[in-house]
Amino acid sequence: MPKSPTAPATAPDTVWPARGRHLGPDAEDTVRHRLRELMSSAVIQDHTEFEGSLDGVPHRAFEARWLVADDVVVRARLNIGAPDEKDGFQDWVLVAEADRSWEPDWPSPATVFWPEDAEVPWDHDAVGQLRFRELNPLPSEDRALRRLLKECARHSWAVHVVVHEAMTPDARGLRPLAPLLPPSLRHRIVEHRAAPEQFQVANWALYDLGARVPRGGAVVLPSAPAAPGVGDDSFAVRTVFLDGSEPVELIETVCRYAREPRPLPEGAGQALSDLRAQWHLTTMEEELAAARTQLASYAEALDAMTKSRDLYREAAELAHEALAAYRDTDGALPAPRQEQRKREGFSLRTLTKSLERVRDSAKLLRPAGAEDSRTAGPAEREAAAGDEDATAPAGPNGDASAPAAPDRDTSASPSSSTSADRDRD
Repeated sequence: MPKSPTAPATAPDTVWPARGRHLGPDAEDTVRHRLRELMSSAVIQDHTEFEGSLDGVPHRAFEARWLVADDVVVRARLNIGAPDEKDGFQDWVLVAEADRSWEPDWPSPATVFWPEDAEVPWDHDAVGQLRFRELNPLPSEDRALRRLLKECARHSWAVHVVVHEAMTPDARGLRPLAPLLPPSLRHRIVEHRAAPEQFQVANWALYDLGARVPRGGAVVLPSAPAAPGVGDDSFAVRTVFLDGSEPVELIETVCRYAREPRPLPEGAGQALSDLRAQWHLTTMEEELAAARTQLASYAEALDAMTKSRDLYREAAELAHEALAAYRDTDGALPAPRQEQRKREGFSLRTLTKSLERVRDSAKLLRPAGAEDSRTAGPAEREAAAGDEDATAPAGPNGDASAPAAPDRDTSASPSSSTSADRDRD
């Protein structure tokens, strides 16, 4: 029987996940230089690097710890994979977690590990090699356009926005959206631009995702695509003016979408578990708190073992008492209870044979003597007397020798005994 798919866990509101691709060489050296720079300027409290493994694949891991809002601790880990054998790019996964709900105005964790210089090619999405901080025109080929949007909606960790250009914009209309967003969203947004003639083609591609872009407007791709043809205008903007002005409605829609609870992307759950369980940059206070927690768990385990030991001891004492009582009775045990035989069907012949066996057994067990004559009826006594006369041996003169008459009460006449027998009958 096929198992039902397990629903993915919802991303905690304290977590900031991102995944991207570094196209140039020396990704580890770029991160090391950035961490040392921020450490020297006291932007971060501490950092470290080590060899790690994510989903069984070895990688280089970097950890950093810093404060936001003066007293909120942020812990983050960046995992950088090995260079691709063909193209040489390196995929990276970044997961940060704060002590309370994440605020959009906090600094982006990406800028803690990566430089903000646009010349360093670290800010590419792992799907389609799209850039986070730049405009990404949709492919001109229809099938490639449809394939790209489907891959972005299903496998990318970023928030994808499709903007349709009602007419070809000038330099002011080519201003990207990312710099206008709050700092924590700037490196999680991928902006697609559909040319004026791509309106029908873009909506044809968005049809399978349950979304639709208005003419001259914008739409945010859903992270969990709906059924084909099921439209949802909750995150669509009808008009976006590409004249250099700030698109307030579009910015508000993107921020509202980012605040919505969504499931963790594929692979983010394992990265978050590793961050929590294998954190290296602990302070003395955190180590002391962890030791106290571990001590409390040990105390609970010891208490449970003590209670279990007492229960076993009581059970052993009861067993010894039962064994002693058994020995006092010289091993005499009550007879085992016989199982009740299965009831068979009624048979008259079987009942008759059983009654005959009972009668024969009773005859064998009944002693011969006066009790038989007292308990026997008149007809039985006469029949018995006849049988004795017939079987008695002949005397010397050829006559049957009569048996000795039993002692009878002479006061009782034959007539009176016969009357009594009749009354009894």
